[in-house]
Amino acid sequence: MIAPVDDSKIRRTLASHGPVRRRPRAVLERMLAGEDLSPAEPVAALEARIASLLGKPAALFFPSGTMAQQAALRVHADRSGRRTFAAHPHTHLDNWEDKGYAAVHGLRFRPVGDRNELMTLADLEAVGEPLAAMVWELPQRDLGGLLPSWDELVAQVGLARSRGAAAHLDGARLWESQPFYGKEFAEIAGLFDSVYVSLYKGLQGVRGAVLAGDEALVSEVAVWRRRLGGAIPDAWPLALAALDGLDSVLPRMPEFHAHARSLAAAINQDGVAYAHPDPPQAGMFHVHLPAPKAAVERVAEELIAEKGVQLFLRVRSAPDPRRCSFEVSVGETTMDFTPPEVVALLHELLDRAR
Repeated sequence: MIAPVDDSKIRRTLASHGPVRRRPRAVLERMLAGEDLSPAEPVAALEARIASLLGKPAALFFPSGTMAQQAALRVHADRSGRRTFAAHPHTHLDNWEDKGYAAVHGLRFRPVGDRNELMTLADLEAVGEPLAAMVWELPQRDLGGLLPSWDELVAQVGLARSRGAAAHLDGARLWESQPFYGKEFAEIAGLFDSVYVSLYKGLQGVRGAVLAGDEALVSEVAVWRRRLGGAIPDAWPLALAALDGLDSVLPRMPEFHAHARSLAAAINQDGVAYAHPDPPQAGMFHVHLPAPKAAVERVAEELIAEKGVQLFLRVRSAPDPRRCSFEVSVGETTMDFTPPEVVALLHELLDRAR
């Protein structure tokens, strides 16, 4: 079994929400640089700012995205009298959250489309059962950050609405997706009835989420936040870290997107590994390696111990046991790595893993 990584040895990380920027000292130093506020002010300021940014009347802080999305889907289901929601087979709600929608709320998930491709309008048209909600994840993380075209997305949301389903956006990485569409966040979020955004992924905060929608929806999800134990007092440290991210990280998303494209282009030009999508559509992509997962994990630990360099947070297995992959999500910490350096590190990783 692979032992837990000793985060204290990591000096540089290719992962945008790796431990370097989120260490307590680094976070506290950024907080102390701000103005003195009461404990309630940061959360209220964060909710108002994200509501404005997304063009929604109201927004509500949650301690986790898992809780935020369950609350939104529960409200959509109760409103419609339907218990089924649909999404791509790789939806985060199913793959990464222990099916909390079913265990806690009695909801049913209807996968739509090919597991290894983006969901299409034709896939949605083939769904015959009535839905409480349709969920879109922008970008589709487990496909390397793929995004549907704007026209395709608009058509899909329109079809869902025409069938009486609410439109919900899993926008954990919405911040990273905006450069691809070249539209304001409010225009993208305006397609959806409810929008969840993460405070720690692209914004590189500590933890937490915000759910935005109209005032009636936010009032209803607030009831479920309390029922699920999410109405926590003194959430100001999480809010302050997120406000710092909105100020210092969010404006750099186009820069991060450009760097993702540069890194992926260098990897594919070299040929030591394969970066997908080519070019990246969001500020992230997957690196596919011709080496077994266990060997790659072993060498990655050695690189942390010897150089203090972290290449990824986790390795993904593949149907072919001789191959694996990992995710690159570009953020402030990733900008420290040049394309030639990343290619050199991949060569070293694979030379030692074979």
